[in-house]
Amino acid sequence: MIETLAGLEQLPLAVTLKNSVWLYPLVNTAHIVGIALLFGAIVPYDLRLLGLWRAIERRDLARILVPMAAIGLVIAIAAGGLLFITQARDYLASPFFLAKMAVLLAALIVAAMALFLSRRTPAGPVPGSLRLCAGLSILLWLCVITLGRLIGYF
Repeated sequence: MIETLAGLEQLPLAVTLKNSVWLYPLVNTAHIVGIALLFGAIVPYDLRLLGLWRAIERRDLARILVPMAAIGLVIAIAAGGLLFITQARDYLASPFFLAKMAVLLAALIVAAMALFLSRRTPAGPVPGSLRLCAGLSILLWLCVITLGRLIGYF
């Protein structure tokens, strides 16, 4: 495993990222932009599921926000993968990184459940299971962001 991680760090792309004055910060910026798009789309939708903006049909909101969240997720994962290969051994040795990955998986599972339930729920009152998913979603994504920030400090 250590050899594989060391091999990732020696990939030409990883070496270029590590040695570039501009490329690594740009990839880091892309990661933050992806997170902003993702979280910025998820929170308004989850808040709608929790009871805010009842005058706006949740399916109309979903048509706009779900694709934005998906785009943000793709950008964040792609950029995050590039950041990972520059220090793969250090990241996998970090309890904050491991916790972030576990919470990220939980957040993605909750998001998938919310989408599934939302598509099968007719217009009208939001069922408790969907409200629970929405509340968990906000909490889990906040944890992912916080754990991600903590990686750089410890």
